[in-house]
Amino acid sequence: MLVTIAVEIMEKGTDRVRMSLIPDASAKALLKFISDNIETGSIVITDGWKGYSGISKKVYLHVIDDKTKMDNEEEVLPNVHRIASLLKRWLFGTHQNYIGEQYLSYYLDEYTFRHNRRKSKSRGLLFQRLIEQGIVHVPVEYKLKWGIRSSPAKFCLC
Repeated sequence: MLVTIAVEIMEKGTDRVRMSLIPDASAKALLKFISDNIETGSIVITDGWKGYSGISKKVYLHVIDDKTKMDNEEEVLPNVHRIASLLKRWLFGTHQNYIGEQYLSYYLDEYTFRHNRRKSKSRGLLFQRLIEQGIVHVPVEYKLKWGIRSSPAKFCLC
């Protein structure tokens, strides 16, 4: 499974993270992820992978990382690698590397939710946002979602 990760770079360190499963590393899949998750007009810093070649045509300023530095002399792309490493540590440590492919996108969403709210000053709002998301989404019948015939239970997936 291929996971693409975008990390927002701030003056001091990193801010929000976006992650998604992609079917392949083609320009079409990568550009869809970028257009879905990154505001137009933003500077997008990537490595030299040819799948990123059409970014500048999509109203983004595309910079290919050639040891680009932030203000504090920290390299930019290592922030993405750090997020990937922390994600793997969380998945392997907490979940013992037992994650079905059909659930991976939910784990990515959970990690993203936790990471993006790690500096929240109001812990009560975290719970409120989780409840809001649970209420807004329509319940998905387990057997229809995963193709399992024997379970009559319904779950609300957030």
